[in-house]
Amino acid sequence: MSPAFVALRAFMVKEVWHLLRDRQTLAILLLLPLAQVVLFGYALRNDIEDVRIAFVDPSPDAASLALRARFEGTRHFRMVASAPTVQALEPLFRRGAVDLALAFPPDFAGDLASERGAALQLVGDAADPNTGSTMAAYAAAVIGDFERELGGRAPLRIETRMRMRFNPTLESVNLFVPGLIALVLTMVSALMTAISLSREKERGTMEILLVSPLRPWQIITGKVMPYLLLAFANAVTALLAAWLIFHVPFRGSLLLLLSASVLYALVGLALGVVIASVAPSQRAAMVTALAGTMLPNALLSGMIFPIASLPNWLQLITLAVPARWFIVIARGVMLKGVGLEYVWMELLILTGMLVVLILAAVRAFRPRLAV
Repeated sequence: MSPAFVALRAFMVKEVWHLLRDRQTLAILLLLPLAQVVLFGYALRNDIEDVRIAFVDPSPDAASLALRARFEGTRHFRMVASAPTVQALEPLFRRGAVDLALAFPPDFAGDLASERGAALQLVGDAADPNTGSTMAAYAAAVIGDFERELGGRAPLRIETRMRMRFNPTLESVNLFVPGLIALVLTMVSALMTAISLSREKERGTMEILLVSPLRPWQIITGKVMPYLLLAFANAVTALLAAWLIFHVPFRGSLLLLLSASVLYALVGLALGVVIASVAPSQRAAMVTALAGTMLPNALLSGMIFPIASLPNWLQLITLAVPARWFIVIARGVMLKGVGLEYVWMELLILTGMLVVLILAAVRAFRPRLAV
C-alpha cells in the first residue's frame, strides 16, 4: 500500500470520527433530507381531494338530483351548502367555506329533453388559480360523464358556463404575491432575529445583558423592536411592488392588512427569539430557523400547493404554521376585499400563537438570569 493511500485513509478515518462525534450536525444531515423528501413528496402535487361544493337548485327534479348525486359520489367533491341563488352563496365564498358552486336552471329535466339543451353554471373561487382550474376540470369531467351516460338513451346537450370569482383571468401572480409577502416577513422576523441573537450569545454580549437590571421582557422587546420596524417597512414595500409592478388587485382594507402584517411579524419575531434561546450556536439557529420556517412556509402554508391535497396527518401539522393563517388573510383582503368579520378567526389564531411563543421565549430566558 502506497504512503499516499495510507495517509488518505487515515485522513478519511479521522473525518468520519469527527462527523460521528458531532451528533448534532450528524442528526441534521440525516434527518433534514428525510424531512425534505417526505414534505416534497406529499406537497408537490396538484390533485385536490376535498372540493367543497354548493348547489343552487331552485326546482329540484330527477335529473338535477341525479347529477348532484354524481358529484357527491366522487372522491373529489363534498357538498357543504345548498342555496336558492348564487348571490346567496356570496358570504360563503368570501369566508372561504365554499370552493365551487353548481347552479341548475329552474327546469333542468325539461331543458334536457328539449332540442336547445340545458345550461349549467359553475362558479369557482379562483383566488388560487391553479386550484380553480383543477376544480373546473374535475367538474367538467363529472358533467361530461353524466351527459354521455344519458346521451345513450336520448339526444341531449349540456352547456357549462364557468365563472371564476376574485381572479377571473387566473393570473398566477395573484396567487404568489400574497404568499411572497409572508415569506419576506418570515425571513426578516424569525430568521434574522434567531441569527442575530445567537451571534450575540456566541460573542458573549448577551451575557452582559442577562446580568443587567433589565427584565427578560425588556431585553426581548428591545431586541426585537428594530426588526419589527424593518418588517413593517418590508410589508409596505412588498405591497407597493405588488400593486405597482405586478398589478395585483387590492380590494380590501389597507389598514386591516397592515395590522395583520404587524401581528404576523410579531409571531415570527417571537419564534426567532425562542429558536435563539434554545440553539447552542449561530449555525444551529440558522439551520433550525430555515427548517422550521422556510420549508413549512413554502410547502405547508397553501402558498404554492393547496392544503386540501395533503394527507390528513399533514393537514393537522399545517394548523401550527403561522403563514397558513396569514396567507388566508392576505388573499382575502387583497383579492376578495373581505373585512374583519371574515378573517377574525385567523387573526385570533395568530394572536394565540404570539402569546404562546412570547411565554416560551420569556421562560427560556429566565434560567439564564438565575445563573
